[in-house]
Amino acid sequence: MAKRCEVCGKGPLFGKQISHAHNVSNRRWNPNLQRIRVLIGGKVKKMYVCTRCIKSGAVTKAP
Repeated sequence: MAKRCEVCGKGPLFGKQISHAHNVSNRRWNPNLQRIRVLIGGKVKKMYVCTRCIKSGAVTKAP
């Protein structure tokens, strides 16, 4: 599964995880993606959409 929102294109962000002893390793923050049924042009399609797009009303959920 691609970790990218199909509406806004939001993807993972990368950074470092630093322990208390200052050991440094790579990590990534993934977006909160949900697979929902979306109405597009009168047809139902399943898409991976971030929760921000769902809350803002950028997509219309299918009944």
